[in-house]
Amino acid sequence: MTEVSQLKVGVLGGTGPQGRGLALRWARAGISVVLGSRSAERAEFAAAELRELAGVEAITGLDNAACAAAADVVLVAVPWDGHRDLLESLRVELAQKIVIDCVNPLGFDKQGPFALPVEEGSAAQQAAVVLPESRVTAAFHHVSAVLLAELGVSEMDIDVLVLGDDREATDTVRALADAIPGMRGIYGGRLRNAHQVEAFTANLIAINKRYKAHAGIRVTDV
Repeated sequence: MTEVSQLKVGVLGGTGPQGRGLALRWARAGISVVLGSRSAERAEFAAAELRELAGVEAITGLDNAACAAAADVVLVAVPWDGHRDLLESLRVELAQKIVIDCVNPLGFDKQGPFALPVEEGSAAQQAAVVLPESRVTAAFHHVSAVLLAELGVSEMDIDVLVLGDDREATDTVRALADAIPGMRGIYGGRLRNAHQVEAFTANLIAINKRYKAHAGIRVTDV
């Protein structure tokens, strides 16, 4: 498995719950993290909070462009509505880098969550089209932001499906999942299969609402 301790991981959307939670867990695992936001001041404020929570100094905050430029691997954890525009604005900074897309294109109505149609097939495929010089993967769609933020939960009882067309890139992302105690990265297929992984988040939200849980997934016999 790829060694990730020397990597610097950028988190676009690092002030949101999913980005903050994964940044916190990676920092606790000894990985350097850069939070990205439209406002460098807001990013650094969030980074200061996480430094205190994690008890480490290896978390900084920058604006999105500086975050993307500074990192070796970049997680995209932004709202679906701004997904394309943000990635288009960072095409140069993200060139040649591993990009992890964890965005779930979902809608909500009186019947609950549902998957939205995406012209390219999925958010991850949209990222691959917008970032032709980046090594795009898809992962971390089903991880509870609530559990990530709760450090009393010492181990995350979850498998993370990692999709992509670049073997080295997916191995690196799997290793980033493995770095978080209790979490396991599992190769889940080519990027063209990202739609059903993103869409399954709607099912998990429904499960969590019904059972008042923070459900994830486990893959058996692997």
